[in-house]
Amino acid sequence: MKGTNYLRLRGRHLSVTLLTLTFTTIFLWAWEKNPFVSTPDQFSFHSSDFAVDSPKDPSSSVSLNPKEHVEEVSSQPVISEEMESPKKISGASPMNFTPSTASESEDNGDRMSSAEIKACNYARGRWVADSRRPLYSGFGCKQWLSEMWACRLTQRTDFSYEGYRWQPQNCKMTQFEPNQFLKRMQDKIIAFIGDSLGRQQFQSMMCMTTGGEWRLDVEDVGAEYGLVKPRGAIRPDGWAYRFSNTNTTILYYWSASLADLEPLNITDPTTDVAMHLDRAPAFMRQYLHRFDVLVLNTGHHWNRGKLKANRWVMYVDGKPVEDRKLAEIGNAKNFTVHSIIRWLDSQLPSHPQLVAFFRTISPRHFRNGDWNSGGNCDNTTPLTGGSKVSQDESSDAVVWGAVKGTNVKLLDVTALSELRDEGHISRYSVKATQGVNDCLHWCLPGIPDTWNELLAAQI
Repeated sequence: MKGTNYLRLRGRHLSVTLLTLTFTTIFLWAWEKNPFVSTPDQFSFHSSDFAVDSPKDPSSSVSLNPKEHVEEVSSQPVISEEMESPKKISGASPMNFTPSTASESEDNGDRMSSAEIKACNYARGRWVADSRRPLYSGFGCKQWLSEMWACRLTQRTDFSYEGYRWQPQNCKMTQFEPNQFLKRMQDKIIAFIGDSLGRQQFQSMMCMTTGGEWRLDVEDVGAEYGLVKPRGAIRPDGWAYRFSNTNTTILYYWSASLADLEPLNITDPTTDVAMHLDRAPAFMRQYLHRFDVLVLNTGHHWNRGKLKANRWVMYVDGKPVEDRKLAEIGNAKNFTVHSIIRWLDSQLPSHPQLVAFFRTISPRHFRNGDWNSGGNCDNTTPLTGGSKVSQDESSDAVVWGAVKGTNVKLLDVTALSELRDEGHISRYSVKATQGVNDCLHWCLPGIPDTWNELLAAQI
């Protein structure tokens, strides 16, 4: 009996052991299939547990927040220097660059570092051929473009200058698209204030935003800014147009010197005019609060002939300039540029919506004389002087130095325009019969379109 009881007891122990082993095996198998059946406290994860592709620039940081890695891909085409598939840029600003998706970045190893992006200089780069140019028709933009600047309406037969675009180094610019630009500028006012080259940039912008086509939705609102043609005048002091679909206004005001002009005797049409070198034009002071984008320029009216013809007399501190050194044309111009930029910079904190630019001087290309002494610019072959600008500093040292340390932005067009001597109106100007070549103003479509592309990229 004892033996029998012993065997029964031993059998029970074996059964319990087998059951325990069976349950243990089942539990371990189930846990292996789903390890998260345990409480979360037993598992901790660290960033080192994840593999993240680091950017080439070691100073760049990578966020592990998934929401911060959702990138919106621009619908605008980006053109590479060689007109092939564009290189993608990671971490770029959507205003000036086209961001890439993660998959695109993995497929392309040529990513720009944050240091390279920071070094973006729109004035440094090269001209490249582009078969999709010009951006509008020189025949069709009659509503906005002065006939004397529409070279397609002249006897000129070579228009190869139209087939190039500017490609900045370390910058990826999207193709200018009128509707997208107007949408971005919705409810905003873009103002150009300066000389006739500023007027060319204004007309170029009107042709670019309308596509060079007649548009019924564009309203003349010059009267809102006092830009009406005075009796007996050849033209008004400026123009202003509003796009009704986006409420975008583009205007131009003529101020060749950017100094404030004040007739000394308002009742005498032949009176001298005080040229206040230290005072911004009254138009700018009056309407500055309304502007969202402001582009200033000056330069080509600073000569004794222009001052004498316009009866301009230099004033500073409300008195005629007696300092002979300041009265020198070059010094007077420099003084005015610095004065206007300092004043504008002081106004920007009170106008947080305003983005202000000072455009550098547009180069002249007179050879073998000047405009009144047989000078010409007969070359029609593009880029005979080269296609690249490699310098970091601006060729307009005065404006470049004046904007330094201020919040006024530099729209640097001098060096890149210097390479395009074939783009002037040349002997096809309205005064060609008098032997006068226009090697100052540009054919439109033409070089000022590029100025506006650079402006649009930097707004």
